[in-house]
Amino acid sequence: MSEAHTSTLVVSGRSMGFAIPIAHVVETMRPLAIDTISGVPSFVLGLSVIRGAPVPIVDLEDLVGLDRTDSFARFVSLRIGPRRVALAVRRVVGVRDLDAISLAEMPPLVRALHTETIDKIGILDAQLLVVLRASKLLSEEAWLALSMRESPS
Repeated sequence: MSEAHTSTLVVSGRSMGFAIPIAHVVETMRPLAIDTISGVPSFVLGLSVIRGAPVPIVDLEDLVGLDRTDSFARFVSLRIGPRRVALAVRRVVGVRDLDAISLAEMPPLVRALHTETIDKIGILDAQLLVVLRASKLLSEEAWLALSMRESPS
């Protein structure tokens, strides 16, 4: 794959799509039980046991500043270096190769919204598409708070 193309997993939210670099995607699954925890950002729903290990569950829409509705249908498990995180999403659309030329750097107005987690924006199938920076889904402070929690039972 050339630098001009990025292979991504596209998931959808209420009014936009989100693209996650496929290199970070481990698997998609039905949602599992979530044990809530305190002391973490509001977009962290809690921990679920995935493949025998506690994994933080992040509400994707809440993460990017949309109102939380708790109406997600899938988890997308991601590997970020040695860490694991799962995104709670409404729908998995599929794998798409995105042309870097059709993607734009974040405009200043959008950059002022929440997020280091958004890398680029574009249009896919006439819908706004937000390309995520998987490595920035959780801050070091959030990872530290999560590491101090007990594993869910």
